[in-house]
Amino acid sequence: MSVGTFLPSPPARTLMVQGTASSVGKSLLVTALCRLFRRAGVRVAPFKAQNMSLNAFVTPDGREIGRAQAVQAEAAGAPLSVDMNPVLLKPESDGRSQVVILGKAIGTLTAADYYRHKVEIRPIIAESLARLRAAYDLVVIEGAGSPAEINLKEHDLVNMHVARLADAPVLLVGDIDRGGVFASLVGTMELLERAERARVAAFVINKFRGDLSLLSPGLTALTARTGVPVLGVIPFVERLGIADEDGVAIEDRRRRDSAAMLAASAEPASSFVLTVAVVRLPRISNHDEVQPLEYEPGVRLRFVDTAEEVAAADLLILPGSKSTVADLAWLRARGLAEAVAERAQRGALVLGICGGCQMLGETIADPDGVESAEQSVAGLGLLPLHTRFHAEKTVAQVKATVGASCFLTAGLSRGTVLTGYEIHAGAVALAPSAITPFRLRERNREAVDLPDGAVASDGAVIGTMIHGLLENDLVRVALLNTMRARRSGGGAAPSATPPPWSLSSRNKEAAYDRLADVVSESLDLPLLNRIVGVR
Repeated sequence: MSVGTFLPSPPARTLMVQGTASSVGKSLLVTALCRLFRRAGVRVAPFKAQNMSLNAFVTPDGREIGRAQAVQAEAAGAPLSVDMNPVLLKPESDGRSQVVILGKAIGTLTAADYYRHKVEIRPIIAESLARLRAAYDLVVIEGAGSPAEINLKEHDLVNMHVARLADAPVLLVGDIDRGGVFASLVGTMELLERAERARVAAFVINKFRGDLSLLSPGLTALTARTGVPVLGVIPFVERLGIADEDGVAIEDRRRRDSAAMLAASAEPASSFVLTVAVVRLPRISNHDEVQPLEYEPGVRLRFVDTAEEVAAADLLILPGSKSTVADLAWLRARGLAEAVAERAQRGALVLGICGGCQMLGETIADPDGVESAEQSVAGLGLLPLHTRFHAEKTVAQVKATVGASCFLTAGLSRGTVLTGYEIHAGAVALAPSAITPFRLRERNREAVDLPDGAVASDGAVIGTMIHGLLENDLVRVALLNTMRARRSGGGAAPSATPPPWSLSSRNKEAAYDRLADVVSESLDLPLLNRIVGVR
């Protein structure tokens, strides 16, 4: 099935996806719609006025936007632009967030302080949306949280405010997997103002499992009560292979892990599964970058927060953090720092990425209070490097080459080119004797020649400041071959043969098409065409 013939008119048409709550599937639905319209020959782009997330990505000109909008742009086949997410909030504590405007951090504000700036922020949002509408045929807009947060309505920058600004029809999404979907849809409509209710063109029920015929009476009653049609019911899609947006996805995965572990307990002892444990830091950032490992055969990826889970894994990953010093203190308070040190002493594999790399070093200094009130703290002392925080962040797409051989690069020749990105305020200084696994060769398309990261003397502990390395197929091959060889006590020599499944660009495209196919089969496309204004 496909959407109808698109008749562009300046400025671009708009369609908005809002939800009854956070994590109901808005981001994935926007991703699916972007791919669906792209396949119909429509020049389509995503837009989210304000995103609150610690998962960020880097545009080609070295600016930050939410990871979800980068994924949506990729599905749309649209060049990445900061206009797709002009405001990004990166929480640093329960009451404060770093504010990123048009891809550049402007400071850390409390919610109250931020809302006082809404008069200045609204024109920025409007200008970004206008630029997108001038460049494309259709802009698919994502809301945030719920439009019915009545305590925050006067501060709205991302839901019905944007719908009015864009004159956009709204699809309201509810998550049936969490229960209470009919109440959440009806309750949201009841709390909207009359003009806002009039913008809701259709409902979408997401993450359905089971017999659709049993749901039909509820759909009929929902439309009878609200006057709003149901555009479709989208099934729960397992192992989709598209980056998660936020920490709620980690908790969902942890619940699935618990069920999987119970099931695995009944499997034969000979079952060969490599376990990758990612420390579930309180302020974890860019956690989606480990997701490529989840889709490799024979690999179980888990987010963990106990010393026992840290000790048992074949590979431990210390991920990025928005508050490195605070998360390092959390590691120590929970006894996880000792568990990491114990792994290093027995030669078990440890990988630190960005903030995790900084934690593995000797010291972390923050004399200007960029991330912490602590002037300086001791790191875990497992790598010969020192970190100093600066107000100016490094935000860059990068190319790097393989340096010293290590468990991430075993079997790869020196000079092999890899891609990734950097987002960090802490500058890392290496000891003169440090062994470096990578050399940066390009930052935001400008040539550089800089060392990256460090490797412990026994090769079991690695730190890197480069995000996204695990999306390089050859890096995952080297890593998994090393892990398998260690598990078997030797095994075959490392090989550079690509694995059966990976999140290479080829397979990401397949994942977007798979998602679009599911959504296309689940929605009333003639109704969608009428809502958008195509035929």
